[in-house]
Amino acid sequence: MLQAAARSAQLERKYKDQHLEFDFTSTTAFIDLREVTLTRKEHELLALLLENAGEIVPRDVLLERVWGYGRDIRTRTLDVHVRRLRKKLLPYGETYIETIFGVGYRFQRYREPRNFSSGFMPELIAV
Repeated sequence: MLQAAARSAQLERKYKDQHLEFDFTSTTAFIDLREVTLTRKEHELLALLLENAGEIVPRDVLLERVWGYGRDIRTRTLDVHVRRLRKKLLPYGETYIETIFGVGYRFQRYREPRNFSSGFMPELIAV
């Protein structure tokens, strides 16, 4: 009984914020209600980043989990897939997927840009 409930919960896993809707079980996503078709690898990559949202996922972990590559493999395929994924997630791709140079990538949940009030007082800034 518990296994069936856990399996059902796993099948219904989704991520949703103001702009992105992602179903972990299908190869489609939606950006501002516009359907985005992802390749299998793009879907696996985005799913792994979403499962670890806010955390840096090292390159070697991404290459191992998505492509099955070992730590000693040097390839640019990850960078190419991230670039394509960001393009498909326009205009928010750069906001969602952050490059941590020399380490890996991080999925950042969408946050509305902050607007500072016009009452900003520059003399209060410590120098």
